[in-house]
Amino acid sequence: MIKRGLASCVGALAFLASRTVAAQPQFTATSGTPQWLQDRRYNEGIGIRTGDLEIHPGIAGEFGYDSNWFLRSDKQGADNGPPNTPPIPALAFRVTPSLYVSTLGPQRRDGELPTVAFRAGVNATYHAFVGLGSDASQPQNDVSKQDNIGGAADARLDILPSRPWGASLYANYARSLMPNYALADPNQSFNRDDVGVGGELVAQPGGGVGTLDWRFGYQFHDTIFEDSAGTPYDNYTHQIYTRGRWKFRPRTALVYDATLGFTSYANQSVALQSGLVDSTPVRARIGFNGLITDRFTALAMVGWGAGFYANTFSSQPQYDSVIGQAELKWFLAASPGVAAASDVGLALSSIAVGYTRDFVNSYLGDYYGSDRGYLKFSYFFAGRALVTLEGGVGAVEYPNIIWGSVGGPLDGQLRHSAFTDKRVDATLFSEYRFTDTFGLNATLRYTANFSDAQIFANEQESSFYDMSWNRFEAYIGVRWFM
Repeated sequence: MIKRGLASCVGALAFLASRTVAAQPQFTATSGTPQWLQDRRYNEGIGIRTGDLEIHPGIAGEFGYDSNWFLRSDKQGADNGPPNTPPIPALAFRVTPSLYVSTLGPQRRDGELPTVAFRAGVNATYHAFVGLGSDASQPQNDVSKQDNIGGAADARLDILPSRPWGASLYANYARSLMPNYALADPNQSFNRDDVGVGGELVAQPGGGVGTLDWRFGYQFHDTIFEDSAGTPYDNYTHQIYTRGRWKFRPRTALVYDATLGFTSYANQSVALQSGLVDSTPVRARIGFNGLITDRFTALAMVGWGAGFYANTFSSQPQYDSVIGQAELKWFLAASPGVAAASDVGLALSSIAVGYTRDFVNSYLGDYYGSDRGYLKFSYFFAGRALVTLEGGVGAVEYPNIIWGSVGGPLDGQLRHSAFTDKRVDATLFSEYRFTDTFGLNATLRYTANFSDAQIFANEQESSFYDMSWNRFEAYIGVRWFM
């Protein structure tokens, strides 16, 4: 039984190395999600007004290339590498319909404050692949078996917005497409469903124009894997949170946030065989956010984070360290947020450089620490030309990897000592809008994990999984949106 648990865990390692679950108020499917869906400002058009509602429908089609959907290694002899399971390049096709509905935006309300504000949306992306090269025809490399549909849906209700007291309720769903990165079987996957619900109370003395606002909330997040291979990783989190802001200038504030979570694995006996234990993660940060000049803004947050992972194993690793974020941003137009309507594109255009440090629940070693520096550029001119560029370089720091069953011969056995991977990512998205509802776009994305770690699949160390991989994606598409 112990060996069976170890084999199951190794079969998922590539997925574990690159995919994590963290409870957040909002989440969407990220694997293969088209770039424009990740920012509402660029996703929606002028909309269709019907009574007190705005409707934003859209549909897009893309054709492109994916160099390594399975995130396989180039390392010879690895379970996830050549000669038997090399990276498989493929032609890729995506079709994405979407629909968002909301109460009237501030531009159409003529200054009248609504009693409630509502927004809901749904999107879905159908993925299809055609493998390239002779290896793609082998059963273990047939990427066409990965054709599937991912997507997301969310809804939010704000009660008494911009009033001294208010409340919000929200719900989210996302289906993420995740191939089985290690086992040589394209018919298996780690597709997962994320479900979240929550609510918060909002205090804004002065009705949103005062110096203070504070929020207290609760959310529940459940992660469910659809295939049996992912059963050990089903988990759920209860989280309470608070965040506040005290404005000492019109657009400059001291900010604070804190969260307390309770994360549990649904199948604890199976999870323990993979060294996964329940936890009570805690985070608290305080800092500054706002304008320094009419073009420069700064964000500086610093605090402490701790995982409080259950001491199930005698050598259970723990995260207990500084967390935070720092960012400098320069806007192409002065006084962002108060520009004239004709200048709104430039008001959104900016260059930012920043750094983040945090920890994330993981299915390999329970968590990993993350340090990432990044650069962002966005340019949106005259409602026609849009260019966004984001790149980052970071360290992904894994603790000692512990596997085994409680009280068994492998109780708390060290399977791999702590190691640090280097992660690189870069995404370029551009779109030209010929009209207010039709655009031509292109996406280039490169991601890579540089690692010297090799995780052995058995006690005899006769086979191993290599943690390194790289992937390049290129798409061109058309989009109609309202």
